[in-house]
Amino acid sequence: MKVALVHDWLTGMRGGERCLEVLCELFPDADLYTLVHDPGKVSPAIERRRIRTSFINRLPRAKEYYRYYLPLFPSAIERFDFSPYDLIISSSHCVAKGAKRPVGALHISYTYTPMRYAWDLYEEYFGGRSALFQAVAIPAVMAYLRRWDRRACRRVDHFVAISRHVAGRIRRHYDREATVIYPPVDIERFRITREHRGYYLIVSALVPYKRIDLAVTAFNRLRMPLKIVGSGPEAARLKALSGPTVEFLGQRSDEELVSLYGGCRALIFPGEEDFGIVPVEAQASGKPVIAYAKGGVTETVIPINPQIADPQREDAATGVFFFDQTAEALVDAVRLFEKGEHGFDPARLREHARQFDRRIFKDRIRTFIDEQWRAFQATGPC
Repeated sequence: MKVALVHDWLTGMRGGERCLEVLCELFPDADLYTLVHDPGKVSPAIERRRIRTSFINRLPRAKEYYRYYLPLFPSAIERFDFSPYDLIISSSHCVAKGAKRPVGALHISYTYTPMRYAWDLYEEYFGGRSALFQAVAIPAVMAYLRRWDRRACRRVDHFVAISRHVAGRIRRHYDREATVIYPPVDIERFRITREHRGYYLIVSALVPYKRIDLAVTAFNRLRMPLKIVGSGPEAARLKALSGPTVEFLGQRSDEELVSLYGGCRALIFPGEEDFGIVPVEAQASGKPVIAYAKGGVTETVIPINPQIADPQREDAATGVFFFDQTAEALVDAVRLFEKGEHGFDPARLREHARQFDRRIFKDRIRTFIDEQWRAFQATGPC
């Protein structure tokens, strides 16, 4: 069996690359296809693959500004020749799932989301452009990408979604069903710290849809210490908005991040994510999560909120939700957390996080792929 792995781009180690890393371990002889590769920016387990890039990789400043070539992505993924392969496994939040499956091959897509730029994040993606560009170019590009995305999903035999939230979006946009296998979190990297150093913590890219501005405004009002780990285009605006209790730490190493999780009172998670690895990492450190109650976090955090808490699971609570994406609602959630702070047991939080451990993901994705391959051999293409 000859296997091809397909990933959107290789420019850093984020959640999708952690999943790809496991797929590389499961298929050590597989070739790896991607639109853009910035050597040295991903883990050795990925760098050791035979990596084949698209024509976009050769365009000016593609490694830094590849997103500006978005309208070319469908053409780039379709130019790859997968005819030698029996099994294609795409790891996709953009166009990787659009890999053209040859006759007689099986295509399984581990999908982080339907193409987010086409369906629901194009304002964030193209924000700040001229009024003419916003009025004319964006609608035309998005309409093209949505049409392509609907066609491309037919090339996938089996969708695997990172959460029930994403499975619902796949059903809504593609009219396809998806099996849910949660992405991997390396629980053993983190350690329980029962004490805290008084601050709340955010770990996030500083981009508009993460809604870090809500947390900055809330903690200005609360006059409580908030540390923010991460970088991005929103950094200058957020720093200008912040008061004396809000501290920006920039990017930090894995070792520093473990220490920061351990020292916080709770993690603040004000945005909507398709899954959200950071809240699981916080719980693996024995720390509760204060989160906006939408998206994947509703599958990884058990809320203590009186209006929705299950009385039979009250002792299992791992966080607090807020239901309006406003600074006022976040302030109220922090105050609710402080009332019940001593009810969160660090060992219980870590045990809850174990269900998302890397080893569990590896076993489940391997079992799923093996089952679909055996069924494919027995019955042929779907």
